Amino acid sequence: MFVPEVLSESCSTRQALERLASKWRVLLVYALMAGPQRHSELRRRVEGISAKVLTETLRDMESDGLVERRVLKSTPPQHVEYALTELGKTLEAPLAAICAWAARSH
Repeated sequence: MFVPEVLSESCSTRQALERLASKWRVLLVYALMAGPQRHSELRRRVEGISAKVLTETLRDMESDGLVERRVLKSTPPQHVEYALTELGKTLEAPLAAICAWAARSH
């Protein structure tokens, strides 16, 4: 089994772990596994996240290629939804494994 040198700052695995370490990112990936959703839907589903933090986190995830933003209606009031990209969808299996581990451990 390959084990990357995650303790090294230059390790790409470490860099990926640091990007995903935010609890909001993981929770948003988990929420978006159900399919595309609007900002207001995500805010209701992910308890405790503020509108500002949600917006910032979605922007960061979009720039990392994990989430795509789709404009459904461009005239005010604008309608936008967010969905996992193909890259974002690759996180489903690892997150499912973590959820299964947590369920077994408690």
